[in-house]
Amino acid sequence: MKSIFVRFGGDIGIGLLIIVVLGLIIIPVPLFIIDSLLAVNLMVSTLLLMVVMYVPGVVSLSTFPTLLLFTTLFRLSLNIASTKAILLTADAGHVIEAFGNLVVGGNLV
Repeated sequence: MKSIFVRFGGDIGIGLLIIVVLGLIIIPVPLFIIDSLLAVNLMVSTLLLMVVMYVPGVVSLSTFPTLLLFTTLFRLSLNIASTKAILLTADAGHVIEAFGNLVVGGNLV
């Protein structure tokens, strides 16, 4: 029984990730979930960047294109969900507001 989960675990994980991405695009998501998913996305992106910078050889990270594809799809779905939340509730959430204040510096001009 254990070999079934080991053999098909990656396929189930990829299927669940695609369902989550589609759910973020279709279903209106509460702001605290969007905030936490944005924080997770930033952590995963930073971790992926650090792994890529310190990998000893090209063959060591042969799954990089797949990882990059799925993190890009996840980020794209978060962008759609946050834009939908901004248009529906006129509230961006704490993470987007903090990042906007950091970039703009409190001055929109």
